[in-house]
Amino acid sequence: MKKIIISAGLAAISAGSLHAATYAPDVTALDAGKIWSLSGTLRGFYDDNYTTGSGSNKRASWGFEFSPALSLIVPLQQTEIGLRYTYGLYYYQDRENRGANPVDQTHEADLWIDHAFTERLEGKIQDTFISSQEPQLTASGTALPYRVEGNNIDNNGAVSLHAEITMLLSADVGYQNNLVSYQNHGTTTANFFDGPGGTANPSLAGFLDQDSHLIWLNLNYEYSPDLTFLVGYQFGLNRYTAGEPIAVDPFDFTKFYFSDNLNSYSHYVYVGGTYIFNQSLTANLQVGVQYTDNDNLPSFDSQSSGNFQPYAQASATYTYLPGSYVQIGLTQSQNSSDSPSVNGSTGSLATYEETTVLYGSVNHQITPFLTGSVIARYQYSAYHGGAIDGDSQSLYDLGLNVSYAINPHLSAEVGYNFDYLDAGQVLSSYHRNREYVGITATY
Repeated sequence: MKKIIISAGLAAISAGSLHAATYAPDVTALDAGKIWSLSGTLRGFYDDNYTTGSGSNKRASWGFEFSPALSLIVPLQQTEIGLRYTYGLYYYQDRENRGANPVDQTHEADLWIDHAFTERLEGKIQDTFISSQEPQLTASGTALPYRVEGNNIDNNGAVSLHAEITMLLSADVGYQNNLVSYQNHGTTTANFFDGPGGTANPSLAGFLDQDSHLIWLNLNYEYSPDLTFLVGYQFGLNRYTAGEPIAVDPFDFTKFYFSDNLNSYSHYVYVGGTYIFNQSLTANLQVGVQYTDNDNLPSFDSQSSGNFQPYAQASATYTYLPGSYVQIGLTQSQNSSDSPSVNGSTGSLATYEETTVLYGSVNHQITPFLTGSVIARYQYSAYHGGAIDGDSQSLYDLGLNVSYAINPHLSAEVGYNFDYLDAGQVLSSYHRNREYVGITATY
């Protein structure tokens, strides 16, 4: 189940997490007279399923979150350099009561550099590094919708260039890297089974650790001031790095699938455009085809390694009042499957899934001091290959938040998050409700 929150590639940017802080260069709120900003958020919360489990694995807890952040923006004549670091400390009373470590810690660092080489050539460097346990706190979506113990690392970096070739023709070229590393590792062929005749026990790192690369080239043509067309190509290379066994050949228990048997590469070809209906409404659309080849399947897996799937991104933004807007979007793509499922009849490994994501948000300025927001997302994933061939799962997320600006440096908020995973046969389904109230100070 690869990237359950987000579709592959650049689609991750348009359908980010409900709960993670959104990366957005040039939007850090700083006073005009200084280049740095310091903030701190203190929240009390109740989480009715902080273990993201079901049945006896479901645990509820009161707790609090403390999250200080430091932002730095250095504006130069042709360059902007930005850095933001956010630390998160989460305390769970239920774990304290059970004699367990009650504290989790997260780290997030964002870096961006924008540089205008000339009036017609601009370059950007962006990087987000996150170490966390929560599935929502990842740099590019998440591989599992479950809370995972350990200092799990997700780093997403990109380099891009925008060039104005003529008055009407421009080009965008870029490279993106995503590195994922889970602390849960150490499976070998010797301990793969839980005892003689036991169940398979692959580590999370075995089928989640990966080093992914994506390059893209878009050509943009400005047909009119309100309408721009584009044609584009992307190449993606996904390499699984743990080097551990993840599944066994059902016909010969001495033959194993290993992490790198999930390796794949993809070609994307698409066309699209952006239309500005008026100052309040803008829409974007990309449609095309994606070809993916699982290029490292073992010789005892006889399934076809290549396949074609539709690829699409669509979004629209409507600003109906100052400070109030609606955003909606859709992504459709094929992702590598990270389920270590093997078909017992054919011996084939689950290699990919088709993922559709629908998302939307509303931000409403109720009064000059009071703001409300709603964020919702639905994801449907259908699996191909392995024992889960034809199975599907659905993920529903909802976030509600109301914020009140007490003064320019102090605000209060109350919010609610809901998550529901209907996992089918792949994982265990669960519900999760979180309520919180907090205060944020900014200097």
